[in-house]
Amino acid sequence: MEQGKMDIEAIVQAVLNELSKKNSGQAATPQVTTQTNGDLVIDLPDPTLPEYRRAPGVKNPYDPEGLRNLMATTTARIGVGRAGPRPRTSTLLLFQSDHGVTQDAIYGEVDQAVLDKFDLFTVQTQVQDRNQYLTRPDLGRRLSEEAKRTIAERCVKKPQVQIVVGDGLSAAAINNNLPIIYPIIVQGLKSANISLGTPFFIKFARVGVINDVNDIIGADVVVILIGERPGLGIADALSAYMGWRPTAGKTDAERDVVCMITVHGGTNPLEGGAYVVEMIKKTLQYQASGVELKLKTSGQG
Repeated sequence: MEQGKMDIEAIVQAVLNELSKKNSGQAATPQVTTQTNGDLVIDLPDPTLPEYRRAPGVKNPYDPEGLRNLMATTTARIGVGRAGPRPRTSTLLLFQSDHGVTQDAIYGEVDQAVLDKFDLFTVQTQVQDRNQYLTRPDLGRRLSEEAKRTIAERCVKKPQVQIVVGDGLSAAAINNNLPIIYPIIVQGLKSANISLGTPFFIKFARVGVINDVNDIIGADVVVILIGERPGLGIADALSAYMGWRPTAGKTDAERDVVCMITVHGGTNPLEGGAYVVEMIKKTLQYQASGVELKLKTSGQG
């Protein structure tokens, strides 16, 4: 009986080896092992590693090189192949892994050490917990009464630029990118002799909260560095939204944004910081943001 099981294992291994030879550009051959209880186990390589994530999954592609070149042009899940009507095991595992990363980003917490590094005190919106944050975006646009009192007591009033940080939909975006982009923005604005307000962190923040913030502070420009909605390819992207004298009732049409700031395939935080500084300078120059700024810079405003 044991000899028969060993023969089956040898046959399975031989088939896997043959498939690997035929499938040009595929990942390494899975390893077949036997547990102490006699169960047959197939160990697949980690699909999140770059060499496996980008490996074509189509069996016997007509143009292997063309397929690899096409896959290299996009982060979309193309060329993954299929097993009958279903996704291949490696494709499914990669999807589940990427989805898990998005959940970690959404439900994660911003590292207090990152906030302490830049002396950011913390206030909160009217949201009470993460589940409410996901279902009540409107509450994430309004500061709690305690937050309003804290900001009024601790922040410099009427600076040219007020910078705030918000967790948004990705704590990872703040943890990974803020230490790189924040010093670039601060240094760039100081070099331009632009006055800065007192920075702080807003928990459970949505972009529109800058209206509430500026009703208290009265800055010319308010910038919020906030975590973007995570995707299955990148889960730590940061956005920098800004507006000219935001106040109650102002909308996204009156804001500008530098988005997809991340070292993982987006705008590098060092470049992103420079873009933010230039956008702030332009906003101060034209005293406008959003659609109005676009009209003025195009000569139509």
